[in-house]
Order: sequence, then structure tokens, then C-alpha cells
Amino acid sequence: MLVGITSCCFARCSRPPHCLTVKQKSSTTSARNLANPLPHQKLEGERSGGRRGRSHFEAWESEEKGDGERMSIYGRDPWGGPLEIHADSATDDDRSRNLDLDRAALSMTSRQLDETQQSWLLAGPGDKGKKKKKYVDLGCLIVSRKIFLWTVGAVVAAAALAGLITLIVKTVPHHHRPRPPPDNYTLALHKALMFFNAQRSGRIPKHNNVSWRGNSGMKDGFSDPSYGRSLVGGFYDAGDAIKFNFPASFAMTMLSWSVIEYSAKYEAAGELVHVKEIIKWGVDYLLKTFNSSADTIDRVAAQVGQGATSGGTNPNDHYCWTRPEDIDYPRPVYVCHSCSDLTAEMAAALASASIVFKDNKAYSQKLVHGAATLWKFAREQRGRYSEGGSDASVFYNSTSYWDEFVWGGAWMYLATGNSSYLQLSTHPKLAKHAGAFWGGPDYGVLSWDNKLTGAQVLLSRLRLFLSPGYPYEEMLRTFHNQTGIIMCSYLPVFNSFNRTKGGLIQLNHGRPQPLQYVVNAAFLASLYSDYLEAADTPGWYCGPNFFPTGALRDFARTQIDYILGKNPKKMSYVVGFGQRYPKHVHHRGASIPKNGVKYNCKGGWKWRDTKKPNPNTIIGAMVAGPDKHDGFHDIRTNYNYTEPTLAGNAGLVAALVALSGESTGVDKNTIFSAVPPMFPSPPPPPAPWRP
Repeated sequence: MLVGITSCCFARCSRPPHCLTVKQKSSTTSARNLANPLPHQKLEGERSGGRRGRSHFEAWESEEKGDGERMSIYGRDPWGGPLEIHADSATDDDRSRNLDLDRAALSMTSRQLDETQQSWLLAGPGDKGKKKKKYVDLGCLIVSRKIFLWTVGAVVAAAALAGLITLIVKTVPHHHRPRPPPDNYTLALHKALMFFNAQRSGRIPKHNNVSWRGNSGMKDGFSDPSYGRSLVGGFYDAGDAIKFNFPASFAMTMLSWSVIEYSAKYEAAGELVHVKEIIKWGVDYLLKTFNSSADTIDRVAAQVGQGATSGGTNPNDHYCWTRPEDIDYPRPVYVCHSCSDLTAEMAAALASASIVFKDNKAYSQKLVHGAATLWKFAREQRGRYSEGGSDASVFYNSTSYWDEFVWGGAWMYLATGNSSYLQLSTHPKLAKHAGAFWGGPDYGVLSWDNKLTGAQVLLSRLRLFLSPGYPYEEMLRTFHNQTGIIMCSYLPVFNSFNRTKGGLIQLNHGRPQPLQYVVNAAFLASLYSDYLEAADTPGWYCGPNFFPTGALRDFARTQIDYILGKNPKKMSYVVGFGQRYPKHVHHRGASIPKNGVKYNCKGGWKWRDTKKPNPNTIIGAMVAGPDKHDGFHDIRTNYNYTEPTLAGNAGLVAALVALSGESTGVDKNTIFSAVPPMFPSPPPPPAPWRP
């Protein structure tokens, strides 16, 4: 037993074994606990006299030998002193033998102590009652087991919460406010663009989405021995299969202008790619009609195909009524050698398209080069293209080329930034020749023939947003004032133009086919309204009266709404829009079924003259329109009511996109991407100082 006590003392004391005598009461108690595995022993702690107390050994001896013989262990003073053991010599041998036995018993008992009891012996005084921390080895890191469990629990809880939230989001029905349905203008825009797909000539792309159309005009250019080059492609002008460059160029310019101003709206409607494909299809064909790689040219192909102007029975695009895919008769090419109006308009088409495709630098530069070549030809070879003896004088007669010079010069300046074009467009003599200073009956009417109004609005934009100042300011201010007067003439309060009882403005003075002029005016009114708002101008003056910009949009809406069905006939004049629209459109391809039968020149007359509706619906075609009494006759043979045209549909598309969707305004900067900064260059630095 003494061995156990001594080992305890060695474990707890840094001094030699005699430190047993200086143990505190708590140490004595621990020693007593050590002896507890011997149940027949009775340990007592006493205090008497100078003794610290009886040891375990003394208490055990007293029970074995009785009161007669005792071994006393006198502890020294708690603060130091000798350890004295008194025993009778007669019993030393017996006691030694007994002590050896007890040592063996005590040693065997101590081996039976469990780990918890050993930890009590090895623990320090301040460690009593504390639990040993447990750790988790993660390989590269050792962390507390408690922290590890908390971390794992937190991650599991977070994952469970995320899964629950995801489940709720996916299973619980959503109650977000649905997006508003497209407005009528956006719906009509989708359809109006489809008309251009139906008018394509040449090899039709697979995504054309007009099932009854196919490849046609694949010999154009080659079928005329006097020309002998490819003129495959482009657009058919109307219900026939003639390709007129003059109205087609104006149509491409109008589409490009609308894309430059409202590309965000086209994109929102999902039609930006589509309309750009249409423009590219058109201008690619225009590049074929002259030597676009040259700097100087001497001729331009103005027309492919022929109308029945002579009254004869020779096969042509008016005498024959056949699908474009089935044409087998020769198609002549009309070439002009002095056609300033045509080539200036073609230059405007290529220049405006170069801004649309400005991100494609190589293609845009190709268009600019072609436009410059055409412009040079227009300036050097003066004359009207309709004087050349073609069908143009009958179907698309040009009255002047001065307005094309103002219009084309403005677009050339915007496409190149070359100030010489702006100087020409703002020259007072040119403006005078174009009729800018006098108010004729057609003043303010934009059409394929007269572009002055479009040029005035375009140059007013330049003044509103860039204000180039001298030497352009005087003429730009004049154009700006004239634009304001034109906008005033559109308002019903002034009666500058007659209106039908149903409210349709008569910009062509009651003559047939009025809608193509109406849509152009609606586009210009909406556009100028957006110009004023972008310039933080709430309105404009008509004499002493001030009108807000909303008056222009109201005018545009009433006219387009009339075309879409709010008219006395309750009929939409855009095919495929609304419940009621023309069914006998004057159009060869739409009126003849695609049934595998090839109808010859006269064989198609039965389809022209039948009273049955067209077997093919030409979606998006805006027909010529009603008469001055709001009357309309849905008769295929009367083209003054039922024939659509490229130029008319281009104006419709422009007006629809301007009115469609939310009022996001115009793109102020894209149109000026090629224009240099409007301030003079700094003066040269002074010469170095010399003494």
C-alpha cells in the first residue's frame, strides 16, 4: 500500500519521495480513495497532538494485530521535518512479511482501476470535474469535434432549407401580373413585314415562310442580250413581276430610317433581324444594277420586266397573268445613262443602309462606296430617269430630281461625315429648285416621287441634336420652321387637307391609292414628336397657337387606326389583320393556286377574273385603299383599290414601329455615328520662341 501512496506522491510532486509528509488534506483524501479497493480495511483520518493523521498502513495494522501492537507513522510538521516510523523489534519480521503480501495485493488491485479512476489520479487539482476535449482529424486540419458537428449540422440545415425553398418556388403557383398582350400596332407590324417575303425575286431562302412562293426570275439580266449580266434578286414592285429601282430604293431608305430611329422597338417586337434581312436583300440587288466596285459609271439598270403600255398582245408582265415562278417569256432590262433622280435615291438607300449595318464594317464600307459612285453619276449626268422611254413614265413618273439631291445629300452626309454633302443639301439655290420656299398642293406630302418633306425632317433632326451652326444654321433653321408648318398642316383644326367622313386625310387630293401617302405622313408625325421630346421640347407653335407633341401622335394614331379597321367599312386594309380584310387582292402569285399546274400567259386569266377569293393569302399587304368617300370595292381587277406596293408597305412598317409598344423615343446617336464633332479644330501651336 505504501508503494501506491509513494507512486502517487511522485506523480504529483516535483521533489523527492519525502514530499509525502507535506501533503495537504486534499492529497490525504486522495490517498484514502486509493485504498478503497480493500474493503476489509478501515481508513480514518484523525488529528491528535502533533500527528498529521493516521496513515492507511497504520489503520490496516491496527485491525490485524489489535490494540497491543501498533505501528505509528508520525507525520512531520506540515511545513517540513523528518519522517519517523516507530515499531517494536519483536514483530519486525512478521510485519515485513505481511507488508510484502500487502504490496502484492495492492499492486494487483491497482491494475484493476478503470481509465476513469486513473484519470482522477493524473488530473491536476484544477482539472477535477472537467471533460477531455475530443478532436476530429480531417487530414489537413484538426478541429474540435463539437465545432465539426455544429458545422456539419449547419450545412445540412442550410441545404435542407434551400431545397425546401426551391420546392416551394417550383410547386406554388405564381401570381405575377402577366405581361400585357402586344398592341395592335405590334401585331400589324409582324404581318406588314411578311409582305416583303412574298415579294422576293430570285432564289428564295428556306426561312422565307411563304409556302406558295418559290424561286423565280432566275434568268433576269441574262434573258436580255443587250445587257447580259445577272440581275437575279430584289423585290417585285406590286401585283405584277416588274422590278422598278426607283420606288424600291425609296422603300429601302424608309425601312433603314425606321431601323436607325427605332431599333430598340424592332428588337422588342422580335423583328430586328427580319427587317435587316429585308433591307440587305433589297440593297444587295441595287449593287448588282451598276458597277459598284468602280469609282465612275456611265449607266444603271433601272427596271427589269415590262408593262402593257403599247396595248399589244406580246407577252409581258401585265398582259400575262401567271405566277412569277412560271414566267418563261423574255424580260427586258431598261438602262439609263442620265438619271439623277433614280441614282440619287439609290445613293440614299445605300447610304442609309450603311448606317444600319455599321457594325459590319466591310459591308457598310461597300455600301458607302457604292453610294458615292452613284452620287457622282447623279451629279455629273443630269436628267430624269423617266425621260428614257421606259415604263417608268407611266407607272412611276419622276417630276424632278432636285428633291432627291436634298434628300440624298443629307443621307450621304450622315453616312460619311463629309461636310461637302451637307453644304449641298443646305444650299439655298438647291432648296429653291426643290420647292422648299413655296407651298404647292403637294407641299408636305412624302412619297416615292417627292422626298423634300423627308429631307426637311431629317435636317431638322440635325439642328435639334447637333446644331452645327455657321454656315449651315440659316438654312437648317428654315428647314426646321418649314417642318413645323408641315406638322401643323396635318392637324385637323387647320383643314389644310381634306378628310373623308371617316377621318382619312386626303394627301393626294382625292385621287386613287391614298394609303401610301397617309402612312408616310403618320410616320413623319410620330417621328417629329419623338424628336421634340428627345430635345426636351414639349411642343411647337402653329402661328400664335402652341400644340403639345401629343397632338402629332394623336394624328398618326387616328390614321393608322383607320387603316387597321376603324373606318366606316369596318374593314382592315392590311391583309390578314383583323376579322375582315380584302380577299381579292390584285396579285398574281396570291391569286393562282400552287397546284403543280403551270399556267401560260393567258391560262391564268381565269384566276384573275374569278370572283372566288385568292387561294393564297398575302399576309401583311396593305392594299391601295378606299376612295374619297370611304368606299372600297374588293375586286381583283381594280388595282386602284386592291393592289399593294413596296413603297406603300415600307411606309406602313415605319409608321407601325413608331407607334408600337411603349414610348421609348428615338435613338439619338446612331444616325450620327459617322459625323465628326461639331466644333472647329484648335489653332496650330505657336512657333518656338527665339531671341
